[in-house]
Amino acid sequence: MAPPQGQMRPGRQLAVLGFIFVVLYLLVFFSGGASGGWKDRLEPRLGLDLIGGTRLTLEATNTVDGKPPTAENLEEARQIIESRVNAYGVAEAEVVTEGNRNIVISLPGENRDLTDVGSAAELRFRKVLRATDGSGAAAAPAPSPSATPSGSATPKPSGSASPKPSASAKVTASPSAGGQGGMAPAPSASATPTPSASPSAAAPSPSASAAPVPQSIEQQRQAVQQKVGAAAWAAASGLQAPADLTADPSLADKLKPFGTLSPQEIAVLPVEMQFNVPTITCAQLDKRPAGSINDPKQKAVACESGAKYLLDVAKVEGTDVKNASAQLDQTSSWVVSLTFKGDGQEKWTALTREAFNNEGQACDQTALGQDGKCRVAVVLDNEIVSSPEIQGVLTGDSQITGSFDNKSANALASQLRYGALPVTFEPQESQNVTATLGDSHLRAGLLAAGIGMLLVIIYSFFYYRLLGSVIFLSLVLSALLVFGALVVLGRSIGFTLTLAGIAGMIVSLGVAADSFVIYFERLKDEIREGRSPRSAVPRAWIRARRTIISANAITLMSAVVLYIVSVGAVKGFAFALGLATVLDLVVVFLFRHPIMTMFARTRAFLSPRVSGLGRALPARSAESGTARNPRVKEA
Repeated sequence: MAPPQGQMRPGRQLAVLGFIFVVLYLLVFFSGGASGGWKDRLEPRLGLDLIGGTRLTLEATNTVDGKPPTAENLEEARQIIESRVNAYGVAEAEVVTEGNRNIVISLPGENRDLTDVGSAAELRFRKVLRATDGSGAAAAPAPSPSATPSGSATPKPSGSASPKPSASAKVTASPSAGGQGGMAPAPSASATPTPSASPSAAAPSPSASAAPVPQSIEQQRQAVQQKVGAAAWAAASGLQAPADLTADPSLADKLKPFGTLSPQEIAVLPVEMQFNVPTITCAQLDKRPAGSINDPKQKAVACESGAKYLLDVAKVEGTDVKNASAQLDQTSSWVVSLTFKGDGQEKWTALTREAFNNEGQACDQTALGQDGKCRVAVVLDNEIVSSPEIQGVLTGDSQITGSFDNKSANALASQLRYGALPVTFEPQESQNVTATLGDSHLRAGLLAAGIGMLLVIIYSFFYYRLLGSVIFLSLVLSALLVFGALVVLGRSIGFTLTLAGIAGMIVSLGVAADSFVIYFERLKDEIREGRSPRSAVPRAWIRARRTIISANAITLMSAVVLYIVSVGAVKGFAFALGLATVLDLVVVFLFRHPIMTMFARTRAFLSPRVSGLGRALPARSAESGTARNPRVKEA
């Protein structure tokens, strides 16, 4: 038996729905993040495929074992990259992880080069222990201006620097510290641990390279050994200093295979071999993979202006820098000012003292500056940013100055300020979508959604007539709820509507249409069984409700699973489909059933031509008019 009609109070359910609408659109117009005019407050957050913009995919690489990074390291890298992007002053940038290796950066509405935000920004301060020619010349050069310091630093506040012509930047100490020095950019290298030395230890010894090597690196090294041959490997391993090929011409033929190695293969060689073998040139060293210098406790080889340097372990690191900021100096040139932490300042002072006094005679004659003092190389990732000669113990902050403009100085400062990335990244895919193309995508998506909704409405009025108005109003209310939710979610959790999301909402129209068919066809079945239209409405609802919930639950579960296992645009499709499905259920319970109860009390609902129950109502009339002819008559 159907429940008494008096138990159904559709006004209450409609009031709840009205309350939801009021709260939702109060959030749309007045919640945090709502600004501008009324039109601006009604704009959802659109993806770059709809309004244009830039998308960059960074893939995490690991030169040691090839394994993907841990989830913690990937999330830490995402946060650092997000901070760097926001430091550009870019609004509504989106930085998300994708899979277990990728980070995707999206800037809707802007076209910008984002490759720098994925650089590791590992800052190291290393003494230059030795220098040799890196051009691949037959003879190891004697000390020359090309391998000598590019500038000077004095402990006096009035000290100045004189960088060599090829230099493009310099590192200076602040006036309170009273020092300056010149610099030139160059890539850096891989490393192997060895203690700093005495004069005789300046040339690395075999024992100095006996540090434990990861198994995968050792396997790669063995592959390189097989490639160059046993004779070449033995000759290179026996070198205690850069080889002088003029003294032993036969050695040139033995070491020639090293000149054919790729930068990736060069990176796995021992540090001493990279430095001592003259056929390993700066052209190869400069192209080694990112992350070749990943351990501050190991020595390294790097190049600067064609000279190959053997660098000491890092005595001061980027983590010792308290702050970095882009500033204009007294000459109106852009500089990056470095402020050290308390213990970092002590390390910096100790390093400059060690370099000034050449303690232990660690720096040999090839590495000394013009005034006979050690140089300190400032290494950022795989680049030597500077190598100034230290001419005094520096007790204050430092500056990185040179050929910077506003953009490059702020980019470097933000990299240093927000810290080094725990993972090395390589750009994999960069996409720029123009605003015109994005606008055409948006129009096409909205047109497809409008056509889909129009077809459903036309069919509904054609087949269900008065009941079609219920379908029409339900779809309109669902669309308003979805739109308001998109605006609020865009502000609160950063949800961005993409073309795939619009596709998910179009698919949800089919889910909504299914629930209408289930309910209305069940209503016809109840009337055919002899119930009046008014009593058939609650009865049909009770029986159809379970099927509607089950169908929507399956769709929702599919959307959740798809959202969890998918990446990129598919994730947006799944989210939009799930959101539209949930809101459709809200409309089903708070609008469709109550409004049907109200319609059942009207005369139009009893008219076969108006209500859309044409076949069911005449069938019931025929059965009640004559029990002898139970056959259903056509309307």
